[in-house]
Amino acid sequence: MQHHPSSDALAGLSGSLAARARELLAPGENVLAALEVDLTPALRFAPGLLLLTDRRLLSLDLEEASGGPQAQLRQWPLAAGLALQAQEHGGVGTLALHDPDQRLALWRFTQGRSPQAMRLLQRFEQQLARLGDPALPAAGDAPEAAHCAVCEAPLPPGARDCPTCARQPAPPTSTWVLLRLWRFARPYKKQLGAGFALTLASTAASLVPPYMTIPLMDEVLIPYQSGQQIPVERVALYLGGLLLAALLAWGLGWARTYILALVSERIGADLRTTTYQHLMRLSLDYFGSKRTGDLMARIGSETDRINVFLSLNALDFVTDVLMIVMTATILFSINPWLALVTLVPLPFIAWLIHTVRDKLRTGFERIDRVWSEVTNVLADTIPGVRVVKAFAQEKREAERFRAANQHNLEVNDRLNRTWSLFSPTVSLMTEIGLLIVWAFGIWLVARNQITVGVLAAFIAYIGRFYMRLDSMSRIVSVTQKAAAGAKRIFDILDHVSTVPEPAHPVQLGQVQGAIELRGVGLRASSRMILKDVSLNIRPGEMIGLVGHSGSGKSTLVNLISRFYDVTDGAILVDGVDVRRLAVADYRSHIGLVLQEPFLFFGTVAENIAYGKPDATREEIVAAARAAHAHEFILRLPHGYDSLVGERGQSLSGGERQRISIARALLIDPRILILDEATSAVDTETEREIQRALDNLVKGRTTIAIAHRLSTLRKADRLVVLDRGEIIEVGPHDELMQQQGAYWRLYEAQARRAEEDAQAAGLRLDSSLLHPRHPAGDA
Repeated sequence: MQHHPSSDALAGLSGSLAARARELLAPGENVLAALEVDLTPALRFAPGLLLLTDRRLLSLDLEEASGGPQAQLRQWPLAAGLALQAQEHGGVGTLALHDPDQRLALWRFTQGRSPQAMRLLQRFEQQLARLGDPALPAAGDAPEAAHCAVCEAPLPPGARDCPTCARQPAPPTSTWVLLRLWRFARPYKKQLGAGFALTLASTAASLVPPYMTIPLMDEVLIPYQSGQQIPVERVALYLGGLLLAALLAWGLGWARTYILALVSERIGADLRTTTYQHLMRLSLDYFGSKRTGDLMARIGSETDRINVFLSLNALDFVTDVLMIVMTATILFSINPWLALVTLVPLPFIAWLIHTVRDKLRTGFERIDRVWSEVTNVLADTIPGVRVVKAFAQEKREAERFRAANQHNLEVNDRLNRTWSLFSPTVSLMTEIGLLIVWAFGIWLVARNQITVGVLAAFIAYIGRFYMRLDSMSRIVSVTQKAAAGAKRIFDILDHVSTVPEPAHPVQLGQVQGAIELRGVGLRASSRMILKDVSLNIRPGEMIGLVGHSGSGKSTLVNLISRFYDVTDGAILVDGVDVRRLAVADYRSHIGLVLQEPFLFFGTVAENIAYGKPDATREEIVAAARAAHAHEFILRLPHGYDSLVGERGQSLSGGERQRISIARALLIDPRILILDEATSAVDTETEREIQRALDNLVKGRTTIAIAHRLSTLRKADRLVVLDRGEIIEVGPHDELMQQQGAYWRLYEAQARRAEEDAQAAGLRLDSSLLHPRHPAGDA
């Protein structure tokens, strides 16, 4: 039966676009791939759709107009000579359609649409190849294995391994990744050994009662039916043995469960702590490629899942294995032929587990990724709820959450179809096995080869045997969930920071603050962001970085802060390459004031003392006074003990900035970096912040980026950057006399400020000539 993947290809689209796409299809036309375009060729956000069918390429552009969205439909029949080319630059992807003579169309999309685009490109090439050779299978007939089971990216034609995943350290087979948890279990090996011994003893104690049924049946009940007296003392002995075995199994089981639960909780806590500590040591480029919700889900829910597996399911699994091995040993010791019949369903169950295991593992990995989409929506909207409400986008965000939640539901439903068939099938096989044992056992009793007591004991043991077998089959699902979670945890732990710690760090000692940039370059993929940047900064000198947006100013200060490492050249502080210094030791000498100051939930005092947690209240107050923050802090309800709210939402932008300046002052850094510290505030607040900054820069090597060039006039030298290169260096007056790049920037900004002032004056005159009446125009 031919596979038509139209529903699969449209599954990733929003509901309205998917419905629109179905309307465009001719009868019998099959969709091979779909791309939800979200940018126009001019890089404006606008919805669009690119469809690849087995007959043509369809493009639907939706442009907002005054009368509502206007749709423009274009199409190109698939024919030899068409070519689709893809490229990515600066987080924007491009697909271009060409024929032998010209470019026919261009589509742009954000990086999140790249997997859809790569799938469409692969299917396009497959379909064109089929047009040249009809014997090839259609692109729509390509098996789903043509996509990576881990990242879902399309595989290149003929490739078996995903090139994206191949660049990362190859993880072991997913189930075996659980064995890597031993590094966290090793400190508790004594407790684990005691737990295993208790498990062995409690399992053995639980196997005593079925064996006691043999003498009870053969020596007490069957002779009684033949007219003999019941031996009371013997019955009491047997029943006492049953009670003792039950109490022993209970006590040993309780001790085992308690010890292993304590151990698993500690393993889970160590796993969370280690993962978070490693995450904090990773460089900024790792966080730039990850979503906050995804990382929170890994450290939170994934470690919880592993913890539950270790405390409950792993214990059950060990118990099941011991119970099956011990039961099988007892069964073979009683009657080997009847024991062999008991094992008839085992090969079928093993085959079923092997078949379903891989599907469950990849399914749970996909569920984890989809669930992170749900948490990503929460991580985006809850901190940004003020923006959501300001733009009245509550319905849109609710729809976005509903779509992510619906996607999660659909992925779970697909996996549940497999799992719902697996478990009842195992139960059916065990029931059939029990029927076979009953039939063969009755045949042996009829031929006087075994007694009724032996058959009763066999049935009791088989019930436990099959119950544990069924339990083990159910643990397959939980094991694959834990394995998928462990894999995502070890994806973090296996990631190596691009800013490594030196093997033998150099101690800086007393830092003077001399900085030398020696042929510094930074390459991202095939693009040079900074090229051959050389500069000597003297101790205590103030340097202003100037240039258009994207010229490399922030990148340069990020390199000096060692948030990233240079790919060419070197950065030296007091003559020592910063890559030879311990990262934390080096950064302890750097104070950073950002354009958007980040405050943590807590008190004002705690935020000021963030870089020096052991600071006294006197030191905190002194830093706040120097930052011109003391006065407004005293006006807060609880002064320095007032809560600032999440991200400092209870304070104004200028107040948050002055607290961040106080935070930098408190650690007394030798090197200071100011990244647009006054660009997001009004003029009066800027004066307050500027006075605080004047106190901050005294005696410190300072590198400042400022949107308003006038604020950099106090800088000893200005460095003008353009396209990642230094084009001018010198004091303000000297650069103005040269009338070069800095002069043009300064003059353009001065003209813009003058025009803004004139516009403000016109608005003021208009308000004086036409005053508004409080009661309205009536």
